This record gives sequence, C-alpha cells and structure tokens, in this order.
Amino acid sequence: MSIVEKLARERRSRLAAERLLEQKKRELFAANSQLSRHARSLSDQIVEQRQGLELARCEAESLKDQNSQVLHDLERANCEAEVAQRQLWEAIETIEDGFAVFDAAARLVTANRAYLDLFGAGGVALGDPYLKVLAVLAEGVADLEGEDVQDWCHEMIERLGRDVIEPTVVLLRDGRHIRFLDRRGEAGDLVSMALDITEAMQREAELEEARERAEAANRAKSAFLANMSHEIRTPMNGVVGMAELLCETALTEEQKLFAETIKSSGEALLVIINDVLDYSKIEAEKMRLYPEPFDLERCLHEVMLLLQPKAREKGLKLLVDFDLFLPTRYIADPGRVRQILTNLIGNAVKFTADGHVLARVVGIERTDHSYDLHVSIEDTGIGIAPDHVDLIFGEFNQVEDQSTRKFEGTGLGLPITRQLVRLMGGTIWVDSEPGQGSCFGFKVNFAPAEPTGAAMHPDRPVLLKRALIVDDVQINRVILERQLETYGLEVTNCRTPAEALEALAAGPAFEVILTDHDMPEIDGPDLAARIRAAGVTVPILLLSSRPDAAADRTADMTAVMQKPILRSQLLKVLLELSYPAKAAEIVPVAAAEPLGGDGRTMRVLAAEDNRTNRLVFRKMVAGFDIELRFAGNGRETVELWRSFRPDMIFMDISMPEMDGREAARAIRAIETERGLPAVPIVALTAHAMDGDRVSILDSGIDHCLTKPLKKAVIAAKIAEHCPATARPAVPIPSGRPG
Repeated sequence: MSIVEKLARERRSRLAAERLLEQKKRELFAANSQLSRHARSLSDQIVEQRQGLELARCEAESLKDQNSQVLHDLERANCEAEVAQRQLWEAIETIEDGFAVFDAAARLVTANRAYLDLFGAGGVALGDPYLKVLAVLAEGVADLEGEDVQDWCHEMIERLGRDVIEPTVVLLRDGRHIRFLDRRGEAGDLVSMALDITEAMQREAELEEARERAEAANRAKSAFLANMSHEIRTPMNGVVGMAELLCETALTEEQKLFAETIKSSGEALLVIINDVLDYSKIEAEKMRLYPEPFDLERCLHEVMLLLQPKAREKGLKLLVDFDLFLPTRYIADPGRVRQILTNLIGNAVKFTADGHVLARVVGIERTDHSYDLHVSIEDTGIGIAPDHVDLIFGEFNQVEDQSTRKFEGTGLGLPITRQLVRLMGGTIWVDSEPGQGSCFGFKVNFAPAEPTGAAMHPDRPVLLKRALIVDDVQINRVILERQLETYGLEVTNCRTPAEALEALAAGPAFEVILTDHDMPEIDGPDLAARIRAAGVTVPILLLSSRPDAAADRTADMTAVMQKPILRSQLLKVLLELSYPAKAAEIVPVAAAEPLGGDGRTMRVLAAEDNRTNRLVFRKMVAGFDIELRFAGNGRETVELWRSFRPDMIFMDISMPEMDGREAARAIRAIETERGLPAVPIVALTAHAMDGDRVSILDSGIDHCLTKPLKKAVIAAKIAEHCPATARPAVPIPSGRPG
C-alpha cells in the first residue's frame, strides 16, 4: 500500500472519527438537555412537595389549634350550661309559685321548695307517684268542703286524661286558693304549676263588691233622678197648667205678660229637667229608641212653628228646604228626631240676631231601598271660633267668650243630640266661621214608610202654568221656585213689591201669586190691595209666619198659608186652584160631624191624688161635653170603674194605697175574667224615665202622657176615645181650617 493510500485511509478514518465525535457530542448534548429538563422537573416536584408538606404542617397545626378551641368551647359550654341550670333552678326556687315535673310513669322527678311546702314537711318527696301527691293533698292539706276524698281524687285523675287539661282551683285549709296548671310534654311527662291566687281572688271579690256598690249607686242615682223628676213635675203641672189656663182668660196686657212669663219659665225649667234626665239615661246606656212611621217633613215644620215666636221677636226668617224627590214618611223614633231638630234649630235661633235659619233635607236611596238622609241647619248667627268647635259637643260645655256669654243654657243640648244621632247609627258635624254663621248637620239612614215616589207624583196634575213669587229673602224664593217648578209651573221671582207690580204690568198673565207677609216698605196685604186695585184678579196666596196678625187684612187674599209651608199643603192649594169645581164639592171633616144629637154624654174617670192637679185637669176640660169624676187612689179607681163604667180613664201613676199600675192590672184582670171590652187607659205621670214608660205600658195602660199636661193633648185623647154612642166630647174650633 502506498503512502498516498495510507494517507487517504487515515484521512478517511480521521473524518469518520470526527463525524462519530460530532454525533456523540450531539447525543451527549441531547442527553444533557433531557437530563436538565428532568432535573428541573424533579426540582419543581421537590418544591411542590415541600410546599405541600408545609401546608400539611400548617393544617396540622391549625387542626391542633381548632381541636384545642373546640375542647375549650366545649368546656366553656358545659360551664355555662351548669351555670344556666343552676340559675334556672335558683329562679324556680325563688318564685313563690310551685313547680314540679312528673315523668311518663307519673312519678315526681323534680319540684321546687314552694311546691313541696304545699304538702307540709315530709308530705311529698321526689319519686312519689302522682296518686300519693293527690292523697296527701286531699287528706291533710285541701279543704274539700264536704266532698268525698275518693271522688275528688278520681276527678283530678280523670282531669289529666283529657286532651286539654283545664286549670283547677283548690282551696287549702289555711284559706289560700291554689290554681293547678298542668300540661303534658311530647314524651308523656307532666309539668305542673301551683299558683297562689289568693290575692287575686280577694281582689276579684273586692271588684265584685265594688261593682255591686256601683250598680247600687247607679240604681240609687236613677231612682233619685226619677223621684226628683216626679217631685218637680208634680208642682210644675200646676204652675204650667194653671198659667196656660190663665192666658186663655180676659187679662190686661200686663197680666197677660206675667202669665206668659210664668208659663215660659216653667217650660224652660222642664227643658232643663229633660236634658238632665236624657243625659243620665245616655250615660247609663239606658236610652232606648221606639221606631214607628212618622212624617219627617211635618215634624220639621212643627219644630219650626214651635220656634216661630222666638224667631219673630228677633226678625228672623225660618226656612225649610226639603228635597222634592225624597219621601216624607220614614220609620224612626219621632220623639227623638223631634228632639234633635229642636236642639239644633233652637240653638240656631238662639245664636242668630238677624238674617235667617234654614233647615235643609237631602238624601239618596240605597240599594236596600232605605235612604241616607243629610239634614243640615244653617244660620247667619255669631259663628264658632275654630279652636272652640271641638268643645261644643262636650258635656256641660258652652263656648264662653264675649259673644256667647249672654246666652243661657245647660250645655247638654248638643252632647245629647250627638248621642241620639249615634244611637240612630248616624254621624253629626259642624262647619262654622266666626261672624258668618254656622251649619250643623247630621246623617242618618231611615227606611221609608211609604212607597218610593209617592210624595212626588200627585194623583192629578197641577194645571197652573205661570206663578209670581214676591219675597225679599233670596233663599226663600229659590225654595219656592223649586217646589213650583216640580209641578210644572214657570216661575218669575221678584225681590220687592215694586218689581212684582212691574212684572204684572209688563209680562204675560200669571195664574197664581205667592207673596211673603213681612217685607220692607210694603208688606204682603198692602201689595195684595195694590194688585187688586190694578184690576188683577189672579189668586193671591199670603205666606205668613204670623197668620193671626193678618186675620183682619185678608179680604184681597185667596188663602193664607202658615210658614214654613208644607209641601203637601202647597200641593193641596195648587190642586184646589187647578180644579175649583172639585174643591167646592169637598166637605170639611169637622162640618160632617154632628154637633149635637140624642147621644149620651161621654164618661171620663180621672185618678189623681193631688188637689192642684185635679184643679188643673178640671179647668182644662171645663168646656168639654163630658161627665167627669175623680178618684183619689188606685183602689177608688177600681171601685169607680165598676160602678161608673167610664168610656176612658186618665190614670195617675204615683198614688197612695194602690198606684196606677196596680189599678190598671186589676181592671184588666176583671175585664179578662168577665169578657168585658177594654176601657182605654191613659197614664198621666210625672215619671219620665224609659224604664217607667215600659213598666207603665206593661201594666195594661194604653198611652202614657208626661206631666205637665197640655190642654190640646188632653183634648186629642178624649176625642180619640169618644165612643160612637156619645156626643162629640171636644168642641170643634170655630173659624176656617188652616
């Protein structure tokens, strides 16, 4: 082999070795890289494991701390539970009432000292059965008041078997009263409480005694008021009755003034008595209502007529605005409704110096066909300050200021009115402004006593077409205009007589003229005379609050109507003017009655022990065609009834030997036994309480009249009960009706 070949071979070997070295270097680098990565991975794992170990160590430390805390908390809770148990038991031991627990087997498992002390020293111990507890209680501790021990224990055991264990009270021999309250738990155990209610029983007895004393005092007060009412009304009957009779005799002006003053003062005293009685009845919740059909519009007008003299003295106009689309008859207590209206309207007149007092009635029909009525009394008086409005309905309150101090009164009228309205289920309110007047109103719900719409639709239409109204008060013209327009009339209003004369001269012919009586410059009669002088023959109606003052000046009038005017009266006059032929055929009821004849005299028996009252009654019926006899007590009344056979009896209630109730019962018993017709008996009593009225009517008496007596009321009762076989007992008043 040549050197060249050897060199080439060596070079090839050296190149191969270099290539192998290069390859090994690469493999070594790759191995080193893989080893580095593995080392880093191992390092990360080691770090992670170290962290996990550290975390585990921390958690172990934490768990160790928590375990210590739990052990500490458990120890503290046990201590607190022991303290709470000790405090609870100390509290149970501290209370004076007994506390015990029986297990499901009815054995005493725990009890406080108060419970164990009930049975005496060594009487009952823990572990004793319930039967032994009852036996110890029954035989040596409880006062069974004669009841058998075994029966009592049986009742107590039977009591525990009920679903609801009722409390029971046991009287101990030392006088204490123990109330046992027992209740079963879910596991069947029994918790028992023994409460000492001795003081409560004593307080209850004291309260019962106090209640009986209060009721006795209330009865005494009611009896005192009733007796005082009777004692005052008895002489007042003589005062007011004789004053009324005296006013009807021939007197000088001064004497008549004295007599009328006596009469009005007596009636004012009776108003005070009635207020006190009503207030006492309301306070004792003994006020009762006696509903019956009545005419609300007529009641309102009657109150207005009653107050008309006072209003006339002050120059006031009394006006009524009754909704034309409302019925007039309702079912309610007419006496109490009249009392409400009298109080409210009377106050309005009292506190109004000039202007008018308006009573307005509006309402709506409800689905049950009853009516919600709103009655308001408006005046132009002194008004009420805002800070006094809340005071006026208080008992014995009168708003005392410079403007009201001159007005007298008990201060009971408005409180009684409020209570009466509430008793009727209504509400009352007031709106007022000082110096501008007041408006008192109340709302009630009444059932109608007539078919709906009966008051608004007359049987025959009014044929008149045009009317002229002359009145200086605008609100009065508005009310009249509404009433007339309801019947189809076209109305022209005039404020003064001069305007009326101009309207008559310039306008179309009127078919009726309605003129007020009292107007400035020219009054109603003078206006009528001028109308007639002008040749106008149309009917003229004079509307007057004092018809007697126009009695000698009615030559130019077709009719004189009393104000306020009833809707029914106005309709009647309009129909008479529409159908003059029919009106001429109408015969007055009074004229159809025989004025004499062959009938016998009506027999009247009056039972009255008071001489003054006898004199008053005799004078009141002096002009009547009756045969009158008196009885001095109930026994005489029964005897005279047997022999005299009266057609009616006026019965006093408080009389010696036998009172009016006993006499009435005796008469009714004899009538029933013998089959005789019942004689009408009318009570004349000075008792004015509701209970008196009920007991009087329950004794068989038909009617009850309260003293002092009124001649008109006596006459009405005699006329009502005059038999057909007797002559008319009450003389018919002379003069035209109305």
